[in-house]
Amino acid sequence: MVSPDPAEAPAQEPGRRLLQRRFTARLLPQLRLLVEECAAREGLCEPRRGEFVLAVDEIAGNAVEHGGGSGRLVLRRVGEELECRISDAGPGFSEDVIPELLPGLDGAPKGRGLWLARLVADRFAVAAGAPGTGMTGAVVTVTVRLR
Repeated sequence: MVSPDPAEAPAQEPGRRLLQRRFTARLLPQLRLLVEECAAREGLCEPRRGEFVLAVDEIAGNAVEHGGGSGRLVLRRVGEELECRISDAGPGFSEDVIPELLPGLDGAPKGRGLWLARLVADRFAVAAGAPGTGMTGAVVTVTVRLR
């Protein structure tokens, strides 16, 4: 089961926390369903909801594959937006590694997941993790408007 992680989000984070979980590869299918349920409950309609869930799933999969085998997801509603922040303990990366063109067209063999997430998001950001949190690699934030 995906375990809750109630003590991890700083109290100063704006918005209303909808979901907070640590995850591994085994928990990705359940995590995807939980994100889908939260997005539906908050009023994110199709096809936008499917795009958002796919983007979150791609980022979470990358956290597992490249970020040490696990990650942490925090999904919040901030005003009229859903914001999902995924962090990991990997080596980190910058947004510069995400190709501008669809990967494969420019010779890059990988990178489709992050490329797709950036494409469907209303806002997309990559930052370094925070020391002391256990998640010091990359922090990827994907945000979509509800309306």
